[in-house]
Amino acid sequence: MAEDSDLEKTEPASSRRIEQAREKGQVARSRELSTFTVLIAAGAGLMMMGPQLMNSLAGLMRGGLMLDRAAVFDPLMMLSRLHQLSLSALITFLPFILLMVVAAIFAPIVLSGWLFTFQALQPDFSRLDPLKGIGRLFSRNSLVELAKALGKSALIGGVAYWVIMHNKEALFSLAGESVNLSIAHLGSLLGMSFLTIVSSMILIVAIDVPFQLWDHSSKLKMTKEEVRQENKESEGSPEVKAQIRKMQREMARRRMMAEVPKADVIVTNPTHYAVALRYQDKLMGAPVIVAMGSELMAARIRELGEEHHIPILEAPPLARALFRHGELGEEIPAALYTAVAEVLAYVYQLRSYKTGGGVPPQLPRSLPVPPGLDPESEVA
Repeated sequence: MAEDSDLEKTEPASSRRIEQAREKGQVARSRELSTFTVLIAAGAGLMMMGPQLMNSLAGLMRGGLMLDRAAVFDPLMMLSRLHQLSLSALITFLPFILLMVVAAIFAPIVLSGWLFTFQALQPDFSRLDPLKGIGRLFSRNSLVELAKALGKSALIGGVAYWVIMHNKEALFSLAGESVNLSIAHLGSLLGMSFLTIVSSMILIVAIDVPFQLWDHSSKLKMTKEEVRQENKESEGSPEVKAQIRKMQREMARRRMMAEVPKADVIVTNPTHYAVALRYQDKLMGAPVIVAMGSELMAARIRELGEEHHIPILEAPPLARALFRHGELGEEIPAALYTAVAEVLAYVYQLRSYKTGGGVPPQLPRSLPVPPGLDPESEVA
């Protein structure tokens, strides 16, 4: 049962899934919105530019019918005249054509944003499968499109019938008007009727747009297994991430161990903890922890210290305080300055004794470690 639930598409699409679908040209589309936008733009354009277009076309027609004898009997002149008239007609309708192009582009952008991809133009031979074609004929989308077609036919047909009946008397009165006046009135009636009929499509658009958004979101839904797989691909599998962390720790350990031979002293617990300190008078404001570790790591630090003849001092409270409150690669805590200063003084005296002889220095006893910094004193 758990496996079946993992295969059900119950999870919303991730941002990566949505982006991949957009790259393939799979976005929410509403043909009703595009059709409505183009028709409304056409109606508005005809109402605004109609008189100018009519005057320009009338002028073109008058100019086209004015022919001299030489032009009639010269095919080259007739072709040139046809080309000139066609170009003039195109220039006349160019603003209206641009309006239609803008409306056709604007509607999809409002619904799904700007999208430019060639993947949607690539051939998909799976669409040639007759079985899939039959399945699409009886799919949910086909039923929805059929319902929309019937609804559009009933709605637009009903509105068109109402418009005709409402303007019936105005249509009949055109017969009693002069030609120019009747043409103007007819154009006005056609424009208003067109916009009224097209405006009725708002109801269809208001239903279709939310449905297309919901349908697109449903198609992109993911199963729980797909979500887990995507997380693995984007973030990496736990096994790989664990291996990477292991390698990072190993590299950090190697870098730390490489700093042990540069230390001035190693403070130990003596067996549980080991902290290597380094201090350069002109370059550092305070001693720096170059290596630290516990148990096996502490033993390895001590071994490296012995190999490179680094002084090793057993000072359990100081070692515990440095390990608990210090940071690798950072200066020691200010509260431990005095204790570490005594340790370094002992180290410098030891170096002087080994090189020049004299009285051997005494090991520092009872280092001033604040009780609050020693974990064992906190427990006590």
